[in-house]
Amino acid sequence: MPKPFTPKVVTANHLIEGDVVYLTADDEWCRDLAQAEVIENEAYADLRLSFAEDQPGIVVGAYLADVTPDGAPAHFREAFRAGGPTNYPHGKAHGQRPGPQPSSEA
Repeated sequence: MPKPFTPKVVTANHLIEGDVVYLTADDEWCRDLAQAEVIENEAYADLRLSFAEDQPGIVVGAYLADVTPDGAPAHFREAFRAGGPTNYPHGKAHGQRPGPQPSSEA
């Protein structure tokens, strides 16, 4: 019997800034996991991953990450990535973003 499909989000790293980004339902990249499109169909997940992989000038390392049905990370790795860097006392993990703020487009 096949294993049931686990909900997924498409995630990658922003090419220029290196930030973790997530694909939204309206084909935009965001830095907030809560805004990511939660995909509940395997064929559609593969389609969305192909869409992400066709954007080499924007993102790198796109893959499907398991999430719970409400969009929370299903594994420690994704929870850690969503929190941002923790090796310095500023940045996303501490509610701040150093340097100039990027445009709303990832």
